[in-house]
Amino acid sequence: MHIDRVELITVRMPLVHPFTTSFSTQTERRPLLVRITASRDGRTVTGWGECVALFDPSYSPEYLDGAREMLRRFLVPSLLAWQDAGRMVTAETVAAATAHVVGHRMAKAALEMAVLDAGLRLDDRRFADHLGVTRAVVPSGVSVGIESSIPDLLAQVGGFLDEGYARIKLKIQPGWDIEPVRAVREKFGDVPLQVDANTAYRLSDAPLLRRLDPFDLLLIEQPLAEDDLRQHALLAQQIATPVCLDESIVSVEAAADAIAMGAASVINIKPGRVGGYLAARRIHDLAEANGIAVWCGGMLETGIGRAANIALAGLPGFTLPGDVSGSNRFYAQDVTEPVVMKDGVVAIPDGPGFGVEPRADVLEAVTIDTVDIAAGRS
Repeated sequence: MHIDRVELITVRMPLVHPFTTSFSTQTERRPLLVRITASRDGRTVTGWGECVALFDPSYSPEYLDGAREMLRRFLVPSLLAWQDAGRMVTAETVAAATAHVVGHRMAKAALEMAVLDAGLRLDDRRFADHLGVTRAVVPSGVSVGIESSIPDLLAQVGGFLDEGYARIKLKIQPGWDIEPVRAVREKFGDVPLQVDANTAYRLSDAPLLRRLDPFDLLLIEQPLAEDDLRQHALLAQQIATPVCLDESIVSVEAAADAIAMGAASVINIKPGRVGGYLAARRIHDLAEANGIAVWCGGMLETGIGRAANIALAGLPGFTLPGDVSGSNRFYAQDVTEPVVMKDGVVAIPDGPGFGVEPRADVLEAVTIDTVDIAAGRS
């Protein structure tokens, strides 16, 4: 394909309910969308990508303004220079064209995603077929933030179960762990339940975390620091609850190390965190070959990233429900037609590419910044 134009579009989207984790409280998201206009054989299409970096560097070193600047100054110019040199541009070549830039996987993932969507649209092929996915729907789980009280938490969980979600994930932190989990178990019985610590604990907290074992959780996600696989391996030997890694898994190599060290029996795959959907597929294949369960995590994506995640979650190794909730879990108005959860599942989109695109009226209303790189203006 030939890239004709690249735009970086920042949008502001309020959340329907504050979302609190051990590291921050979000009341709105500011997704960075990448729009690529590409052509081949006289046909022109638009491809969309989404950068999952948060507004500040609280989840990872990447953050919104930095990701936008990285794309504007380095990544998109590198891809355009690759094209100007007469080299083929595909999703598979984005990594090679930007390999000289160290790190910045979320920004790279957004660019690769847009190129992937455009390429699939030029081929009139949907992402699920590209992956080899055969199922039509995937189970939908929901993530519940840290609430101000246990009654508020129970009301949130009860509402999501009434909607039909197949799995509940509770955010936890020191001081908000044993009792909230106990309350949910006592109130709602054997509902599939897991917890997510977002690096909030230390290995010395193993006796406390062991108190979660009687609640028969699916897993505990990222209990310790993101850069310490060794201590996660030690913790896994001291608790019965399966240890899942999220922030630690930033690449295929990191996943291989975690598996080899016994640091995780489950992996949360977030395409934006690992550098894109191509790397996410390789991690899925690696985990499946080693008998490690995987599930698809979420970063409060718009319908663009949500649709792509749903297709990815259709691969056979995704044996646990992912954070692929309906759009209304976070947004009163998504930028695309809403993703709908019904009877505990979400449908894999049918259209070419990721099968969705923003509504022009909504996109115009929520856009707060646009950078047009290929045309050299902003």
